[in-house]
Amino acid sequence: MTTHLALIERTQTLIAAGDIVGAESALVELADAEGDAALMVVLEQLPPKDVLAVIREYDNSRESVVGLLVSPAQFARAVVIEKLYKDLTRTHLRGMVNAVIFREDADPVEFLTAIGDLDGGAEALADYFSDQWSRVEGFARSGSFEPADEYGKMLSQSALLASAWEKPRVQQDEIADRDWMQLAWILRYELPDLFIEMLMVLRAKVSAHQAAAPEDEEEAEDDGKVETGDTDRGKATPTARESDEESAI
Repeated sequence: MTTHLALIERTQTLIAAGDIVGAESALVELADAEGDAALMVVLEQLPPKDVLAVIREYDNSRESVVGLLVSPAQFARAVVIEKLYKDLTRTHLRGMVNAVIFREDADPVEFLTAIGDLDGGAEALADYFSDQWSRVEGFARSGSFEPADEYGKMLSQSALLASAWEKPRVQQDEIADRDWMQLAWILRYELPDLFIEMLMVLRAKVSAHQAAAPEDEEEAEDDGKVETGDTDRGKATPTARESDEESAI
């Protein structure tokens, strides 16, 4: 345990210094020397913000040992605080969610349930889908991923609840891309309550950004920014209006 405490301190020092690669290497060394069980013990003792600092730096070219071993509860705690990084593109959020939830030994429902059980979990999932909101809305309405008509009628929460157990129009294996479509499918058909909660949050976020847009877009100063009304129909995401403020972490 003394060795583990020293490793925890070293890992946290490296993370605080911004050396994420060094921190992950230290954890990998422990797994190589003492096995995965030892690493899992250390991960349990690391604060969520430090676990997040490591797993959000995903790399599609290789598998992260930490990402492979992080538990649903640990991962959920990390996901709900990812917004503190103020990553407007949500690239890191989507990357780490896809890498962990769709890893070979994982049960996506178990991970998503752990996220949904935490305050801020539905908001984190809404952020994950932020640049695909119209297609997620279309999926909620029709069961297909055609983008929703901007002026089309959205299903009410009660209507969504009533349609929660409809048979899928699209089978999971047709959209098993280990990305947002598959995640949306799992939420709608295996965790419908969480899907509806996430969609309500996503709608609120989109509405807030649209309300903040200039009333007369033609007179708005052309400063290189794209208005939120464009969203994923071609130009920007609903989160594009958020502050560029530096990370709080």
